[in-house]
Amino acid sequence: MARRPLTGVLLVGGASRRFGSPKALARVGDETLAERAWRLLGDACEERLAVGKAGELELPFPLVDDGTAVRAPLAGVVAGLRAAAHGVAVFLPVDAPRVTVDALRLLGEACRDAAVPQTGPLPGAYAKSALPLLERRLVEGELALGRALAELDAVRVELDPALLVNVNSPSELAAL
Repeated sequence: MARRPLTGVLLVGGASRRFGSPKALARVGDETLAERAWRLLGDACEERLAVGKAGELELPFPLVDDGTAVRAPLAGVVAGLRAAAHGVAVFLPVDAPRVTVDALRLLGEACRDAAVPQTGPLPGAYAKSALPLLERRLVEGELALGRALAELDAVRVELDPALLVNVNSPSELAAL
C-alpha cells in the first residue's frame, strides 16, 4: 500500500521566554534545534515548511509567516495547513528534539481530522478538513489547540513518552 504523502511543518513561532534565548537556535551537537527538526521533517515528509514570525530569527531555510500577532501554536497550525500542498500535515515544535521519523509517519498515517500522541496536541498531524474549525477558533481567540481536538475526528496515537520530551530550558537541553 502506498504511503500517504505528508507535509511536514516546523513550528518556530514561540517567544522562548522560559528558555532565555531563541530555542530554535540552541545547539544539539553540530546543529541547531531548528536544523535538526528541519532535517527530520525532510526525512519523514514529501514537503516541508517552517512557520513562525517573519523577521524574528535568522534560519538557514525559508519561513512562512503565520500572518498574525497571536503567539499560540494554533496560529502556526492554521498557517501551515493553509500553505501545505498535501491534505495532511505533521507539525513538529522546534523544542521536541527526540521525535523520530517513524513517530511523525505514524501520526500522519493515523490522521483523520487530527492524530495526536497521548501527551497532547503537539507534535501532531492535522488534515485540511480541520482547517475551518481551527480558523474559526483562531478568529474567536479560542487558542487552546488541545481543546479543539474535542470538536475534531481526532485519533490518539500511543508513542514512547521519551520521544515526546520538550525542552524548556538550557539545562533540559543539556540533559538530553
